[in-house]
Amino acid sequence: MSEIKNSSISITSALYIAFFTAIIHLGTAYFYLDFSWKTFRWGVSLALFFGVFLFSYLLLYVRIEHFIINKVKELYQTFFPAVISYNSLKTDSDIDFLTNKLKQFASDSMLEIEMLKKQENYRKEFIGNLAHELKTPLFTVQGYVLTLLDRGLKDKKIVKKYLKQTAKGVERLEFIIKDLDLITKFESGIETLDYSTFDICKTLKNVFELLEIQSVKNNISIKMDRNYDYPIWVNADEERIQQVITNLIINSLNYGVYQGATEVSINQPNESKALIRITDNGKGIDKKHLPRLFERFYRVDKTRNRNQGGSGLGLAIVKHIIEAHNEQIFVESKLQVGSEFSFSLSLASKKELLKQL
Repeated sequence: MSEIKNSSISITSALYIAFFTAIIHLGTAYFYLDFSWKTFRWGVSLALFFGVFLFSYLLLYVRIEHFIINKVKELYQTFFPAVISYNSLKTDSDIDFLTNKLKQFASDSMLEIEMLKKQENYRKEFIGNLAHELKTPLFTVQGYVLTLLDRGLKDKKIVKKYLKQTAKGVERLEFIIKDLDLITKFESGIETLDYSTFDICKTLKNVFELLEIQSVKNNISIKMDRNYDYPIWVNADEERIQQVITNLIINSLNYGVYQGATEVSINQPNESKALIRITDNGKGIDKKHLPRLFERFYRVDKTRNRNQGGSGLGLAIVKHIIEAHNEQIFVESKLQVGSEFSFSLSLASKKELLKQL
């Protein structure tokens, strides 16, 4: 019954066209074949009329049904949920529904195109940044090696100096390749985490000791917000979390100010989570840079000297490690005021603490 309603437009159109086709046929026979109503018998004329009428109707209806209605049905099957039957649709609302679905489809397609464009731009920018990061140490190595080969220097001091600079370039390349490999493993799910229960306070003290020399060199102090006389047990990959804390503090030292300070605190917002906060009073970051801060090779200050060491992938690695733990990382910053990076960790349960003991 519903299909008859849905096909009412095609039936009506076919009837009208068939009727006028039959009238035209009879008119043609009357005027051009020299028939008169006396000689043209009613039975023959009626048979001719209905014959032409039915033939025209069937031809037009079948054509409309198969080449128009069926196309509309295909659209219904595409856009309607599988649980909805085509036969259950109402004639007065199905066209509006289909129109809205087509508009939604067009809108979604445009969003998908925009997303693909953004991904393409990101890919181009990433390749450009990668080439730039690799180019600097490669040219350094190439320059010193070619100088040694061309000049054949015999002064051991100069040779040693050049070889040291070459080694620094190779070390930077090694950092970049190693960090890129680590990020790729996290993204592909190959890299696994070695969960254990450990005291996060002790891990922070270890990082402070490792970065003490760099802290003195940059004239920036690293400290806890208060004394933690009791352990705070968390369940995570200790080595990776130490890497996260190290990268964040190094970032703070590199972009800090003279005689500045980096402060680390541990908050417990609830019984299951700990929040590690690393705050500094450095130069700060403009809001426009925050959404892209954790992208690979993204630099807030494009003119900043790249001779800070490392690979330029520190924050990208931090993000991947935290997300691999199913945790969250946050950043807040204000220009000329400072920045705060924080991330969550799961506190160890009683069962995990008993295993530790």
